[in-house]
Amino acid sequence: MKFEAILFDCDGVLVDSEPIVNGVLRDMLEEAGWAMTLAECMATFVGKAVRDERALIAARTGRPLTDDWLSAFYERRNLALREGLAAIDGAHEAVAAAHARVDGRIACASGADRFKVEMQLAQVGLLPYFDGRVFSGHEMPRSKPAPDVYLAAADHLGAAGAHCLVVEDTPTGVTAGVAAGATVWALCTVPAQASALEAAGATRLLGHMGELAALLATG
Repeated sequence: MKFEAILFDCDGVLVDSEPIVNGVLRDMLEEAGWAMTLAECMATFVGKAVRDERALIAARTGRPLTDDWLSAFYERRNLALREGLAAIDGAHEAVAAAHARVDGRIACASGADRFKVEMQLAQVGLLPYFDGRVFSGHEMPRSKPAPDVYLAAADHLGAAGAHCLVVEDTPTGVTAGVAAGATVWALCTVPAQASALEAAGATRLLGHMGELAALLATG
């Protein structure tokens, strides 16, 4: 395996944020008139930016998704993350192995807003690995599944997309990595999700981030 750069998604790959964020989102959508379980909320929104789902939310709640509502969501989300966020098991070892493997040419390329990504990485002690190399889909012309955020990260590191490894955990993110020309490996801790990740183009499924650390250390 010869990679010039390694690009990590954030939520679900480096930090265990999805249940926390979607718990807040589920509660706020129920308050707005759209009731669902946490599992249903995660199935609908994981891998997507809430702001990009305005039409769906408006259709299900019967009211427009306003900037004020989004601001309230971000505030409640950030508070919940500060109280309960933890790193994905094995993420520190995987990032350290990636950093060593490609001489520091790693980046975090997320569909989330920059404040959230940097806050989360700092909270779990991973930001020093990515400081100055965090890329947000909110700052790109298009969000995932478009490849923009991965192309920007690769360009910053001076690597062609075809020479990058992308580490993802959702079909949306895998699609973005593949569209950037990268090799995509996907963290898959739920076997039922394997077929969707492979259909999106993941060439290797990782049951634990520790597997990535071992592959990069020995491959």
